[in-house]
Amino acid sequence: MAGGLIDLFLVASIPVLKLLILTALGSFLAFTASDILGDNARKRLNSLVFFVFNPAFVSSNLAKTITLERIISLWFMPVNIMSTFVIGSGLGWLVVKITKPPQHLKGLVLGCCSAGNLGNLPIVIILAVCRERGSPFGAPHLCHSSGMTYASLSMAIGAISLWSYVYNIVRISSSMGNADDPKRGTRPTKGTSDLVDGNFSNSEALVLGKDNSVSADHACHAKYKGESKVPICNQIKHYLTTLSSDINLRALFAPSTVGAVVGFIVGMVPQTRKLIVDDGAPLLVLYDAASLVSDAAIPTVALIMGANLLKGLKRSGSLARVICGIIGVRYVVQPAIGVAIVTAAKHYGALQLRLKDPLYEFVLHLQYALPPAMNIGTITQLFGAGESECSVIMLWTYAFASLSLTLWSTFFMWLVT
Repeated sequence: MAGGLIDLFLVASIPVLKLLILTALGSFLAFTASDILGDNARKRLNSLVFFVFNPAFVSSNLAKTITLERIISLWFMPVNIMSTFVIGSGLGWLVVKITKPPQHLKGLVLGCCSAGNLGNLPIVIILAVCRERGSPFGAPHLCHSSGMTYASLSMAIGAISLWSYVYNIVRISSSMGNADDPKRGTRPTKGTSDLVDGNFSNSEALVLGKDNSVSADHACHAKYKGESKVPICNQIKHYLTTLSSDINLRALFAPSTVGAVVGFIVGMVPQTRKLIVDDGAPLLVLYDAASLVSDAAIPTVALIMGANLLKGLKRSGSLARVICGIIGVRYVVQPAIGVAIVTAAKHYGALQLRLKDPLYEFVLHLQYALPPAMNIGTITQLFGAGESECSVIMLWTYAFASLSLTLWSTFFMWLVT
């Protein structure tokens, strides 16, 4: 028994160790002595990942691994991911109530609690686990094929959820924070073009449906703020109206989301699959080119993450209570709740179509134990709200993730096998 747990612990620690090595390299490259990944280089590289590497990664992997039959058999995974966002939001609301962060940081706290790194991190972990000797998930090539299906679907759904839900939470929180504190001013929302150019001033909004949507948020908030008592039903109506009226589809269809849609279409439609993906397809060169570009996604994101964590190390602030709350939610409470949900789903037959594949169950558990999504940092940059605080939060949550992910992965492997 003890020997088996030690073997599982070693298998689980390898992917985390590989990620730590790449992250440490990114931090070294961003260090003042070398400064290869300085601010400008990091912005350019982040734009390259955002617009090229991640969309190519998502689309190529979905096109290769997703079919209509597999989507049907994996129907519980989207439900599971939505559960992580709902549970995380509820726990994040408790963290906000207990720690009482400034208004402009409330959206950041909710986003960090609700949105896990459903994209690159599961892929790194799954691929490393499949290659390790003694892996409990069978032959490496079969594990790799199934694992890429699960990880690609997880990344696609996570990207859609992040940019349609967390983005607007941070947007509303930042606009209300500016209204509460006139000294902060109203910083213009940054556009995607500004991410490329590294110029964060005088830009058009990336996703706001109207040019004056931020000021409209301020006006609505000021109206309610001026009233002494507002019925709870009116408050709920106000927040729902603010959330729904200003959403622009350009936010929902971020490059990774567009790549996911393309990958779903190519993979699920037999005609396009035969045309682009299958062996001997006349347009197979398109898939090969996208796959070649996508290979750079994981190491590049790890390097950027290491550089950003160094930025967080240089910052200071009174965020100890907030950080402890987020770590408690993401690494203690939410994984424990996730074990109960996935176990109940298995007991009541929700995993019946994939019951013979322990890797599928492992991925479902893993989705509850991941650190916050790195793209939350990009979102805070877009609104200029909590950028330095986000760096500090990412630093400490990812530092604790090295131990937490190893322990939880070991437990999940033991549980499903």
